[in-house]
Amino acid sequence: MTGIRLEAGETAPAFTLDDQDGASVSLEDFAGTKTIVYFYPAASTPGCTTEACDFRDNINSLKSAGYQVLGVSKDKLADLKKFQDEQGLNFPLLSDPDLIVHKKYGAYGEKSLYGKTVVGTIRSTFVVDENGKIQLPLYNVKATGHVASLRKKLALD
Repeated sequence: MTGIRLEAGETAPAFTLDDQDGASVSLEDFAGTKTIVYFYPAASTPGCTTEACDFRDNINSLKSAGYQVLGVSKDKLADLKKFQDEQGLNFPLLSDPDLIVHKKYGAYGEKSLYGKTVVGTIRSTFVVDENGKIQLPLYNVKATGHVASLRKKLALD
């Protein structure tokens, strides 16, 4: 069950999902700005907390470079709200319980977990440019140090 893989230059798949407050958020809402869309397995788990806090701690420098950040998981809205509140997250967390958007982005499928092949969310990050094109597709990213690595790839340092 190998999913699709998006390539740089492709149009980013459109989506509309509810955020942690139940508000509808579309990728289209960010047209004309650069958007970082990242997929993570589950709110309030150690790796996902590390990654989310890394984005939180770097949000001002990312925004000053013109980037918005959206986190996407299969979590329920209540879990996303709790995660946001507990960690002081300062960007929208979107709920994709049916995994439709995960699959459009190739962020769900087979992955290796502790040496075993399992099916689940593939920790992935996509940088979408002002024109809605994938600028940088990153699959199987590491939670720790991810934003620093991303900043380097985007030449923000």
